[in-house]
Amino acid sequence: MSATTPRARKPRARPKKQPAHVPALLASMLRIRRFEERCVELYSAARIRGFMHLYIGEEAVAVGVVEALTDEDAVVSTYREHGHALARGVPADAIMAEMFGKATGCSRGRGGSMHLFDASRRFYGGNAIVGGGLPLAAGLALADRIAGRNRVTCCFFGDGAFAEGEFHETANLAALWGLPLLLVCENNLYAMGTALERAQAQTDLAMRAASYGMVSWAVDGMDVLAVEDAARRAAEGVRAGSGPHFLEMRTYRFRAHSMYDPDRYRDKAEIERWKENDPVERLAGRLRQSGELTDEALAELEQRVADEIDAAVHSAEQAPEEPVEDLLRYVTSPVEEAS
Repeated sequence: MSATTPRARKPRARPKKQPAHVPALLASMLRIRRFEERCVELYSAARIRGFMHLYIGEEAVAVGVVEALTDEDAVVSTYREHGHALARGVPADAIMAEMFGKATGCSRGRGGSMHLFDASRRFYGGNAIVGGGLPLAAGLALADRIAGRNRVTCCFFGDGAFAEGEFHETANLAALWGLPLLLVCENNLYAMGTALERAQAQTDLAMRAASYGMVSWAVDGMDVLAVEDAARRAAEGVRAGSGPHFLEMRTYRFRAHSMYDPDRYRDKAEIERWKENDPVERLAGRLRQSGELTDEALAELEQRVADEIDAAVHSAEQAPEEPVEDLLRYVTSPVEEAS
């Protein structure tokens, strides 16, 4: 087998959805939403510092995609990664402690909001550089392919990454080498403050990705069930040896680019229109209509989520700062020349 020929693999059968499966998706999205809303309160009170980019409005993407992955698969994220980390199973208290800069944080308090990391869950960050995770994801996928491991590397990135060379270089090599890579573009229509149509001559990103010879399609990123189905089909294709797959998740962030952003570049009416398609409310409404969710059950779920977040905040507040004597640990420096 040559270095550029994908290993043929039999696709896995799709698991049958259990009755509790869809309500669990709602719980996961609601958990992300409430976690971030609490972070807004803490940030506004100056208890969380630094940059913070909220995922509110995009929860269906993280929850639906991660649901289609296995524990052995890898996830590479962006600086807007609270939702990805929570969906992947990184504990809320470890994330909150990281937000507080405490030693019990998932990155020992050294990364903060943009650099969440948990190798035990194969969650390889948070990356503050636009498109910076793409070459890393290609490397992880290449390593798995060389070792013959039946894994998928899933890389999240925004529509702004299409303006970066990292995307085009990664897409080209991934297709050329048949890498087991799932590229998930969270197209929320704005790269920071620049609207997609003001920066890209061709705004159909799935079509552009297909030009590299990979299977690509667009998905309603506000519908968690549509996201999960698309991600599962794509992951199956990757595992079967069909090379990289690309999903354009058409979604929207309800909040500004970051907590520092005054958000003056969007029409407020546009935001309100998108909120009418809120992924959390959309699924809750579907479950109510089917009789799978009562007001009492939703209230119980809200209380469980609130209790978990309260506990995470309390734990972060009580957690120790990193000792001064550890300041130079985990820091790489050049080896001194021998005298």
